[in-house]
Amino acid sequence: MKLALFSTIVVAISLVTAIPLENAAPVQHDATVTTIAAFATTPSPISVTFSGILPSYSPTYLPSFPYHGHEKKSPTPTGALTYKPPFNVSSYPIPWAKPDLNSTEIQAAINSINWTYVPNIPPKNMTTDVTTYNSGVDSDCWWTVSTCGEPKLAYLPKDIKYCPEVGDFGLTYDDGPLPPNTQENGENDPWAEPRLYDYLAEKNQTATLFYIGSNVVVYPEAAVRALEAGHTLCAHTWSHPQMTTITNEEVVAQLYLSIRAIKEATGVTTRCWRPPYGDVDDRVRAIAHQMGLSTIIWDSDSFDWGMPSVANDFQGKYNQSTVDGFFEKWITDRKSGVDNMHGHVVLEHETSNVTILAAERWLPKLKEAFDVKTVHECAPELPNPYWEE
Repeated sequence: MKLALFSTIVVAISLVTAIPLENAAPVQHDATVTTIAAFATTPSPISVTFSGILPSYSPTYLPSFPYHGHEKKSPTPTGALTYKPPFNVSSYPIPWAKPDLNSTEIQAAINSINWTYVPNIPPKNMTTDVTTYNSGVDSDCWWTVSTCGEPKLAYLPKDIKYCPEVGDFGLTYDDGPLPPNTQENGENDPWAEPRLYDYLAEKNQTATLFYIGSNVVVYPEAAVRALEAGHTLCAHTWSHPQMTTITNEEVVAQLYLSIRAIKEATGVTTRCWRPPYGDVDDRVRAIAHQMGLSTIIWDSDSFDWGMPSVANDFQGKYNQSTVDGFFEKWITDRKSGVDNMHGHVVLEHETSNVTILAAERWLPKLKEAFDVKTVHECAPELPNPYWEE
């Protein structure tokens, strides 16, 4: 089973429409005001209006799927995943394959974007641009080079990089849901979900989960379990590309398919995302923003992705003691009072036995030092995580 190697902000609805950029791309489609029927199966209004550059309700190009609520179940469900939600796999590309940009649905999503508000920034070349890009000027607010999280465009909100309150710890896991990998003896992978979700339930802990669409398509029942267990589900693209390296249309497709897969599996329409590798600039942010997504990054990287595992073909360069050292320092700094500027958002993963074990090893100690919570619980500037709220 292919796994990813590594491992999103809407502001108030009354945000005023910004003046178009002088260097913006030519307007390809006018989506300034569009009113279309949305999904009548949810409690949200069935009429949807896009005003300016910010959607007021759920994007109308998404199909309608049954909505079953999103409240945490009590008691928290655990154990084997016995419910498999209705899911039409044929509506999606082959998992991990490049999306078909000519599909009717993806074209509708592309046509919804007001390209006046997407800056004319060419796709990056990671081989050359990383070394030649002027990080001092940082005109694109390119996180990969500068860790910039405050866009240069006035109408784009800041990325969420940490929790504002000292002592808060935003717990996140990327690249799920971890699907079972058939073993040589025919048994399912014991590290696949709901392994981590059951552990979190045991510790009475919820987290923010950034889902890869391809994994949701393969394992929708795990997404249902996560929602029922009270976790927050956010998008993490369809196939985990470096988002600044792909075209505008490909950015739309990557986001659309991740949102769609989560919605079909669980009934909720997510409003948050995290760029794979943190690779985002103002061009990508502007597209995600118009698709109703808040950009969530991190300020505390566990580097669990760097330990050798099946997720990186055992090519990781970090050992367990190095990764343990990051957790130890966070906890020591908090307990000693050195960590007194703001809270944190962590980067962890659900990609293999290695990352799951790291999560289980360190969560109890983190809870002793921090107030561990979901990102939406610690970042009041974020809107509700789902359009159905």
